Amino acid sequence: MSAKASGGFGLNLPEYPWEAMTPYVEQASRHADGAVNLSIGTPVDPTPDFIQAALAAAADAPGYPTTHGTAALRQGIADWFSRRRSVPGLDPQDIMPTVGSKELVAWLPLLLGLGAGDVVVRPTVAYPTYDMGAVLAGATPVAADSLDELDEQTRSRVRLVWINSPGNPTGSVRDAESMAALVEQARSLAAVVASDECYAELGWGEWDTARGGAPVPSVLDPRVSGGSNDSLLAVYSMSKQSNLAGYRAAFVAGDGAIIANLVNSRKHAGMIVPAPVQAAMLAALSDDAHVAEQKDRYRARRELLVPALEAFGLKISSSEAGLYLWATAGEDTWTTVQRFAALGIVVGPGVIYGDAGAGYVRVALTGSDERVAAAARRLEAAAG
Repeated sequence: MSAKASGGFGLNLPEYPWEAMTPYVEQASRHADGAVNLSIGTPVDPTPDFIQAALAAAADAPGYPTTHGTAALRQGIADWFSRRRSVPGLDPQDIMPTVGSKELVAWLPLLLGLGAGDVVVRPTVAYPTYDMGAVLAGATPVAADSLDELDEQTRSRVRLVWINSPGNPTGSVRDAESMAALVEQARSLAAVVASDECYAELGWGEWDTARGGAPVPSVLDPRVSGGSNDSLLAVYSMSKQSNLAGYRAAFVAGDGAIIANLVNSRKHAGMIVPAPVQAAMLAALSDDAHVAEQKDRYRARRELLVPALEAFGLKISSSEAGLYLWATAGEDTWTTVQRFAALGIVVGPGVIYGDAGAGYVRVALTGSDERVAAAARRLEAAAG
């Protein structure tokens, strides 16, 4: 990670992987009926009015906000964990708001003090920022879905294990039993388990609570944690459930000693969630109705896209939860991406999520109702 940028300064990081999509976005934009961008999962529906009102009401904020978050917000997050995530009795001291969840994913290895020789384990198909977080700290990222996949020498160096359930891009969900087994293994190595749970409210099928399914488990659920949050961190983003991507509203909770150290480090670094955003977060977390309404929108879009993708010749895998459909046409990823672009549809290339993503594409549910319907019509027409 030596300095090789202009003038010899800057980090020597690879190009941001989404830049490879530029020619396909340009091709799709030439479609007579306009492009349908279902690649990056950016929410497109309005931020609920009551959340905007809470932000505006807190706009007179001349002083610096607290890094640890207001007491009211932390209590609101604790109440939310109890009500929505089956995590009772979480101490508000063991909670901290963050500037989006990507901040924590990217900087957690460094903030945990990891460095050369340390191993960060992430899922085999995963959001690229898990790897970048390890690289920024000088640690080594390793792809594995179970610590049993690692040789003894690698296992001995594991210091951080990422869980992503529901997973991005695959939409796979770990049940409480499999998460508990991974937690036990990581604890035997004195490693931290960080669970990225930002799609937890978007379960489908057996994980769709609105249709009689079970809630997606949290790493802090006593069935997983064994009743102790030692060495465990749960990371959550409000971007998906509340359409707050532009607010950068997220939080982390879990091991009290780790949270206290993170708060201290972030005081030094100036990573502070703005006061009006903290007020908006509290308002959003206190209301479940808007979350259910947004999920209904995504469910309807999903029910349009699934048969259309299948008619177009794709096989959908996993996709049990989250904002994406993970699918393959049994061909090279870029061939599939190009075939979609020819229809004016932009999808995400599976190869940017690791070698195990080769041959797959990720199709987001984050188009408007009109654009998703347009995509479904084009796919079905192309299928004949």
